[in-house]
Amino acid sequence: MSILRALCLITIKPGKVDAVIHALKKLRKVVREIMVVTGRADIAVVLQGTLDEINNIVIDFKKIREIVTTETLIEVEVNLGW
Repeated sequence: MSILRALCLITIKPGKVDAVIHALKKLRKVVREIMVVTGRADIAVVLQGTLDEINNIVIDFKKIREIVTTETLIEVEVNLGW
């Protein structure tokens, strides 16, 4: 059971940043950092935990009604042979 890191990009309904951040702050077991960002996502969340913990927290994100979409990027180790 290895510990992984992931970045979850979240898009939200207009004007709902404060409500979503408040809801995300309650999920502190796996959530390490919450950032309001520019670009295609509105919020980026750094996650750390087992694959099951990360999967379950993203499922919980989808229960927050102000969240429109999520995209989760899980860190992988790559041996480039350098």
